[in-house]
Amino acid sequence: QVQLVESGGGLVQAGGSLRLSCAASGRTFTTNVMGWFRQAPGKEREFVAAISWSGVGTTYADSVKGRFTISRHNAKTTVYLQMNSLSPEDTAVYYCAASVEVSGSSSYYTISDRGLYDYWGQGTQVTVSS
Repeated sequence: QVQLVESGGGLVQAGGSLRLSCAASGRTFTTNVMGWFRQAPGKEREFVAAISWSGVGTTYADSVKGRFTISRHNAKTTVYLQMNSLSPEDTAVYYCAASVEVSGSSSYYTISDRGLYDYWGQGTQVTVSS
């Protein structure tokens, strides 16, 4: 089992920045790809970003590319999402997720398929005002 706890959400004006954190506990952290997803009211949960177990591989949704940066600190078992140039369209509940075990995979391997994530945090609200 992996437990995930997000923090860092809040209210910010358009053009502003936020940094989300996700603390993981429970078992080995370095055998999982870590991802961020978001869900706006009335919409499906969508992929935002993912980072490989090693931290050297990253993938982003087109809508956030160039504005968001995902990173991880394996010793602290924490993954981060730095969000810059926020717009009202980024308003959503943001979820941290840990993938199925990827032992033996490439150090650049990432996952954007929501169905391949086994563990989810409770979510943190991000609201961007115009």
